[in-house]
Amino acid sequence: METPGLVVHGEAEPFSTALRSLVNNRLYSDVRFVVGQEQQEVFAHRCLLACRCNFFQRLLGQEPGPGVPSPVVLSTVPAEAFLAVLEFLYTNSVKLQRHSVSPVGRGLGGRGTEAEETALRLQPPTLQVLEVLTAAVEYGLEELRELCLEFVVKMLDVELVCETLQVAVTFGLGPLQERCIAFIEAHSQVQLPIFILPTPHLILLLPDPFSDPQEVLGTRGFLELSAPALLPLLRSDNLCVDEAELVLAARSWARVGAAVLERPVAEVAAPVVRELRLALLAPAELSALEEQNRREPLIPVEQIVEAWKCHALRRGDAAREAPCRRRRGTVPREHHRFLDLPFK
Repeated sequence: METPGLVVHGEAEPFSTALRSLVNNRLYSDVRFVVGQEQQEVFAHRCLLACRCNFFQRLLGQEPGPGVPSPVVLSTVPAEAFLAVLEFLYTNSVKLQRHSVSPVGRGLGGRGTEAEETALRLQPPTLQVLEVLTAAVEYGLEELRELCLEFVVKMLDVELVCETLQVAVTFGLGPLQERCIAFIEAHSQVQLPIFILPTPHLILLLPDPFSDPQEVLGTRGFLELSAPALLPLLRSDNLCVDEAELVLAARSWARVGAAVLERPVAEVAAPVVRELRLALLAPAELSALEEQNRREPLIPVEQIVEAWKCHALRRGDAAREAPCRRRRGTVPREHHRFLDLPFK
């Protein structure tokens, strides 16, 4: 009887090192990518990408014609993240980092004015691991996605959490979304140091992203959340923040969106503002909000009327559409005892 063969393995490290040397190496490459907004050239090897990833197998399925093949343009993935994906495909390992360290993508490559270049360099560094996670999801790389998720969960902090939440909502990563929301619920006390953001039409007073804010609602990531990402936060009973502060944070969020999208503040706020629990505000606070709302519309008048109805009738169920449940961080007010809301 013939003895079955035995699979033996050489050392993994030299093999991995040799393949890593081929990442973005023009030598023997047969496919060229133009990647990211910076349009960086990246060289790769068709057969390796195709056998490792179905996305690239479909993308590179056709044999190149005679002559110099045209580059494959991937404009939505940053170059540094794309190189990390290639490193994983070549070596089955990848170095993940919180922040991008390459200057690529942090400027205009000499194509802008000195002021524009300086402004871009002063922007907060991009979160490299989230860019790699996004690419892994888009390219269907399940193992790389899980490695990124594991890294993100270990590194989750005030600075990272809102951008992570946005990625989780965008790509339907339910467990990661729940983890982010739980973190924000525990770190949602507002501290708002101020900086001035000039725009073509107005000057905005916003939380300063360079002052290392200690709480989530004062970060740039919070201000840049999409409405679908902000909604589950405003629906939470466990936010450690009072409703008056939450109204201020929502207004800041809507102002940023209005400036970016060039739309009215009230229009930007419409998908989320219904989740603000105005009946929890004291009458004086509600009057001040009503006055500010006349000057800068944010909240539908009907919603403010519903809150006043709760006060007038001293019953939380008086206005069915007005949420009256206290959040974890709600500061007790005298009228809360009339809203069937026992202090905890």
